[in-house]
Amino acid sequence: MTGTTTDRTAPARVPSGRGKATLATDWHPAPLPDKTAISLHTLISYDGEVSRGTLYEPAAASRTVFCLMHPRQDLQRHPLIPGLLAAGHSVWAQAGREVGNDLRLVHETALLDVAAGMEFLRERGFEHIVLIGHSGGAGLYSFYAEQALTAPSDRIARTPGGAPVKLGEAPMPAPDGLVLVAPHPGQGRLLLSMIDASVTHEEDPFSVDADLDPYNPANGFGEAPEGSTYSAGFLDRYGAAQWARVARIDERARELIADQLAARKRFKSGSGDPADRRRSVLTPIITTYRTDADPRCTDLRLDPSDRPYGSVISARPSVSNYGVTGFGRLTTPEAWLSTWSGVSSNASLVRSLSGVTIPTLVIEYTGDCSVFPGDVQDALAALKADDATHLRIRADHFGRPLAEGDESGTAAAVRELVPWTEERMSR
Repeated sequence: MTGTTTDRTAPARVPSGRGKATLATDWHPAPLPDKTAISLHTLISYDGEVSRGTLYEPAAASRTVFCLMHPRQDLQRHPLIPGLLAAGHSVWAQAGREVGNDLRLVHETALLDVAAGMEFLRERGFEHIVLIGHSGGAGLYSFYAEQALTAPSDRIARTPGGAPVKLGEAPMPAPDGLVLVAPHPGQGRLLLSMIDASVTHEEDPFSVDADLDPYNPANGFGEAPEGSTYSAGFLDRYGAAQWARVARIDERARELIADQLAARKRFKSGSGDPADRRRSVLTPIITTYRTDADPRCTDLRLDPSDRPYGSVISARPSVSNYGVTGFGRLTTPEAWLSTWSGVSSNASLVRSLSGVTIPTLVIEYTGDCSVFPGDVQDALAALKADDATHLRIRADHFGRPLAEGDESGTAAAVRELVPWTEERMSR
């Protein structure tokens, strides 16, 4: 990648408080500009599934549309929308087939939802389509861009679980630009860094190998404000054990898929066994406990930034690690392998960006507890676009100010990405 990097950060200040909900999705977006036209649309993807989207259009017609989508969340009230409209551009905010549902989220089929939205926008007459991937949306949109820019015959034909997917047959219009905001490294790679390596038995949420426990003071753990001080040796062992745990879950997921397919084959061959019929339709659920255990969240010396102590889930990950909230908690085997496995998933930002050649803007929030400077640098190194720009803005993962009196990161992001887009779309 060749391009530019610009730092928009200000001197660090201590935040006055983080509030109750760190993992907030209600960001209180500003009011929409007067005379904004809003239309709701239901789309049918190439494989026959349903997704929905909202098209926001300013009073004066725009040839450029910005797109927002996340594989799991509904971004139809994303806080970037009012600012983009005020700048005179349309916004398409889409909710995919599995919005709000980790259980069956398969990224390869989610791309077909993105494709349906892209077809709709091209048919609507938009000349320039720019994808804005925020957080997990970065992995989704980068994956889409990479596959759309790939010859149909070379596109991914099967999910990591082995199911066929029609990416090679489906129309996949290519976008004109890609903006990545607080781009974590993909759902699977994110979980790989957060999964608790000390779990010894997947069915027992309290099982623990004390020598690998990141919340054991003997291993360097410390609560705020002092924080943790993990040794290089512990971090090496911990990282290897995280990979091994994910690989074991992958193996189990593939066994479950194989068992179901074998039962289906026996039943279709006329076994007549009611158990085969039941096994052929029953999809087992994988439960993954303790997924809030990234050492960087409590040891701020690691990959330093403006972030406070704590994770994107909680200000006290030593507690939330055992709570109900967590990534990839309940999934089908297919969804685990496609979305949450940092070993097997295709939706890795680094993997996808190696095939992205369209103009790309990467906006890094410097107080992010989910995306760290090293993650961003890895993404930039993988990106193949000749026209690439990297900006650093002082805000948390959601674009909220880090301290009272700070400017909103959302406002700063709009101020940067609109002229960046307009310059490129006018060429």
